[in-house]
Amino acid sequence: MLTIQNLNVLFAIERACRLEDGPTHSGAFDLSFLRCVPNLLIMAPSDENELRQMLYTGFMHPGPAAVRYPRGTGPGVEIATQMTLLEIGKARLSREGQQVAILAFGSMLAPALEAGEWLNATVVDMRFVKPLDEAMLRHLSLSHSILVTVEENTLAGGAGSAVNEFVAASGLLVSTLNLGIPDRFVAQDKPAQMLADCGLNAAGIHTAITARLAVLANPESLQALRP
Repeated sequence: MLTIQNLNVLFAIERACRLEDGPTHSGAFDLSFLRCVPNLLIMAPSDENELRQMLYTGFMHPGPAAVRYPRGTGPGVEIATQMTLLEIGKARLSREGQQVAILAFGSMLAPALEAGEWLNATVVDMRFVKPLDEAMLRHLSLSHSILVTVEENTLAGGAGSAVNEFVAASGLLVSTLNLGIPDRFVAQDKPAQMLADCGLNAAGIHTAITARLAVLANPESLQALRP
């Protein structure tokens, strides 16, 4: 296996969770099976300029790297002509807020920012699925009540699971909420509708976070769920 030898190989993974081709061509599982492979750098760009810079970073990286991106057009950001090496494992703070920290992976940054405006939440473009920005996670865990991960990948074993594992292993006392593709094959439809059905548009993210905040504000409500 190339990761055992730590070979200089770059995987450019297109169609990341673009489900309109149906479940047989759905890229909803790749973060889960890539994340468990040692020595593999995994990046997820939020726009077309980040994609360009991540492909360059992965090409220059001394070891195996993967860049996961969706098919189609980006949000229309300006493309930098200069190629820049990104700092490995470094997230980017996109919006500073209070109480809620939304950790957006890949193309989920745009709806996360919209939901963040409604909630006055902190929003972070995580950029790297592996390695995670552990310093950022520690900081957010100490300064916010809840970490919300948002990804276009199945929840089982995805980027949110990586955050949960880090929080648990570090003994951080912060609530987490993972939003992503549910454990089922999503029916074929237009991409925007499919994301909405999975609760991954701005409205769905807002609704899920609001519901979790209500539970955190009234923990006694959980008593009714206990046997």
